[in-house]
Amino acid sequence: MKSLKHRGEHANEYMNPYIAGVLLGLVIIASFFFSGEGLGGSGAFKDIVKTTVVKVAPEYAAGTSYFKSATELDHSPLKTWLVFEVLGLMIGGIISGAFAGRLKLQIEHSPKITSRTRIIFAILGGALFGIGSQLGRGCTSGAGLSGMAVMSVSGFLAAGAIFGSGYLFAWFFRKLWI
Repeated sequence: MKSLKHRGEHANEYMNPYIAGVLLGLVIIASFFFSGEGLGGSGAFKDIVKTTVVKVAPEYAAGTSYFKSATELDHSPLKTWLVFEVLGLMIGGIISGAFAGRLKLQIEHSPKITSRTRIIFAILGGALFGIGSQLGRGCTSGAGLSGMAVMSVSGFLAAGAIFGSGYLFAWFFRKLWI
């Protein structure tokens, strides 16, 4: 893979992981301080699904306890902290990619597989992670990072399980990106 040189010799290097970890910790502290809540992405997607079901099938939503809570709010579920957090993450990722010279539409994959295979496995992995986040009562950020930030044993267990299973499955699926 050829290197893109932009804004200096080291433009495509990623941030030092130790500095990124400290900054992530500061972001978690700031989220608790300013919003009273931790970080998490899966809740935003639940809010989007709730809003969609309420708009598309209001009778069904009113008769189902899970969706009924969204119909009784005095504001749209899309006006929650988590939805704005996820929008900020997307916008921040775009800005970061632009500054690093990596903002382009491409499907990165191993020479051993096709772009189609990479897309299929990316969608399958995302779907499985979404299901897992619901079974685990939160995504990596919500269950793991925010849980650890408040010194919750379940947060440490969740983070260990998430990253441990990631390392385990990475060995089996490494041909998809190496």
